Amino acid sequence: MMDEWTGVDAYICDRLLGSDPALEAALRNNEAAGLPAIDVSAAQGKMLMLFARMVGARHILEVGTLGGYSTIWLARALPEDGHLVTLEIDPYHADVARANIAAAGVADKAEVRTGPAVESLAALQAEGGAPFDFVFIDADKPSNTAYLTAALAMSRPGTVIVLDNVVRGGAILDPGSSDPSVRGTQAAFEMLAAEPRIDATVIQTVGAKGWDGFVLALVR
Repeated sequence: MMDEWTGVDAYICDRLLGSDPALEAALRNNEAAGLPAIDVSAAQGKMLMLFARMVGARHILEVGTLGGYSTIWLARALPEDGHLVTLEIDPYHADVARANIAAAGVADKAEVRTGPAVESLAALQAEGGAPFDFVFIDADKPSNTAYLTAALAMSRPGTVIVLDNVVRGGAILDPGSSDPSVRGTQAAFEMLAAEPRIDATVIQTVGAKGWDGFVLALVR
């Protein structure tokens, strides 16, 4: 089944995405740098870009940069005066991301901040500024509720929040799971269900990244 999922992803990319030297180079650079291969797929990256374009995003927040692959996709959705802030805890990963972002020609739109995301989010809140129009959260899952809380505080009615990896191969169904990532994701579901300012659903996905899914949430 996994081979079929991967094959369909390849079909989609061949028909609808085509070759993208900058993004392909970013993945090669990530591999050469020893980063884990946990980036979104190409089809998912384009989905994020299209979502951001659909809402006319001018200010984007990303929690979890890794090597900047999804960052490049999102930065491409921005207008000329748009701005993206992406948060990465690992300084080495952040340096790889900055190089990839520069090579892709979007360094003028994407700012990589290094440090624990909870601290970086608090600093962003303290700075004030325009609310974010689009938020993509793809970092450590035990901190999902903290990230969602901060994202909501820096949103406006109409902001779209996407939270990745929320199905986890079906492990989300296990109420007795001891896996911190599963428990953090379950806590995110509980928070979203109780939050009156958010209208959300989950889209399950299969493909090159296996069986998973993402929350698609709209701030009221």
